[in-house]
Amino acid sequence: MFKRVLKTVLLFALVLGLVLPSFRGWAMDATEERETLEEELRRLEEQIAQYEGDITKTQQEKKTLQNQIYVLKQKIEKLNLQIYQSNVVIKDLGLQIKDTESSIEKTSFKIKDSQIKLTNILRTIYECDQHSLIEILLSEEELSDFFNDLMALEILNSKNKELLEIIRTLKSSLESQKQLLAEEKEDTEGILKTQTLQKKEQEDIKKEKDYFLKLTEAEYQKYLKEKEAAQKRAAEIRERIFELIGVPEAPNFGEAYEIAKYVETVTGVKPALLLAVLRQESNIGKNVGQCFLKNPSTGEGVRILTGEKMAKVMSPTRDVPYFLEITAQLGRDPYNTPVSCPMSIGFGGAMGPAQFIPDTWANPQYGYSAKVKEIIGRTADPWNIKDAFLAAGLYLRDVGASQDEFKAVMRYFSGYSWTKWEEFYGKSVLAIKAQYEKDIKEIEATL
Repeated sequence: MFKRVLKTVLLFALVLGLVLPSFRGWAMDATEERETLEEELRRLEEQIAQYEGDITKTQQEKKTLQNQIYVLKQKIEKLNLQIYQSNVVIKDLGLQIKDTESSIEKTSFKIKDSQIKLTNILRTIYECDQHSLIEILLSEEELSDFFNDLMALEILNSKNKELLEIIRTLKSSLESQKQLLAEEKEDTEGILKTQTLQKKEQEDIKKEKDYFLKLTEAEYQKYLKEKEAAQKRAAEIRERIFELIGVPEAPNFGEAYEIAKYVETVTGVKPALLLAVLRQESNIGKNVGQCFLKNPSTGEGVRILTGEKMAKVMSPTRDVPYFLEITAQLGRDPYNTPVSCPMSIGFGGAMGPAQFIPDTWANPQYGYSAKVKEIIGRTADPWNIKDAFLAAGLYLRDVGASQDEFKAVMRYFSGYSWTKWEEFYGKSVLAIKAQYEKDIKEIEATL
């Protein structure tokens, strides 16, 4: 019977030979396909930079119809490259996700395999512990066999600790890999949102280009004069609809500006920046108030307009409990209150004009509901326009809008880490902000 101890030791030695050499963290090797994609991204970056330089140069020249059409064509070509670039990045991230999932699968298998072997070793040690040294001594034919068995048991106890350490290391690696997978999926979701914005901007520029193609030079010069005159009509600016999809009774621009001015007195965030962020959030077409939550256990829901079933409308663990709490406090039906629909990766569930997810709104440790309530003296409502403006302003203040507006906008969009491919969002917001600053000057001039 005790010969099994020696066999177990030999088996354990073999186990270590299989486990230890192969455990190196399983860092993802750069495959040939990944290298090709990264080279393609570098080339696209250079082409986009060339288009940007060409556009800047042409815009500085005389404002003629021909120049304007040329600039619009260049902008469309640049956006074509950026959209294609986004597709390449998404494909690259897909490969990274596949590699990480494979590593997770291998690590999980190694943990399970090590646990089985550890169980066998512990069972052998237990069986040996049921016999006294006298019984072991009498069961062996030679005295040397007795000492061999004792040595084997000592080795087993030592190797048992080594195997436990291996399992702990494997589990730590598994947690790191799962975190990496979550980050890669978040990056992909950010790129998809950015691409949606790029496509929307491209459509708008195409419409503008098509309009100018129908004009003569004289008509274009007339258009420029009329546009300049229109920009000076503050009354017209006041009536411009500030699009906040999913919010009833959206304010016009003048009303939105008044709210933003109030928020500035509390947070220090410039009205034009706040309005630009909210405008951008409301224009992410697939992700604004177009879904209802229906199953709190799974986070599933439906698309409002079509009734189509949708998975991942809301995170059942992170957001659903807070969402049910928020709607109960406000007297809302949680299953008929609009929230954002999910993209192809990640969850939806963002609420109201400022697009706060329930966790960021109601979490007692860092939620903005409590911060707004402290200022207004009542329960904050993410679907209330004034409350949403104030919460967005507080968030922008907290992420450093007074120090660096671009970084603050990017943090609003994707937290404290983002890829360079997502920066289209921030640049777009600052471009909208620049236009709003001009509009605000016109409003102030009439006061």
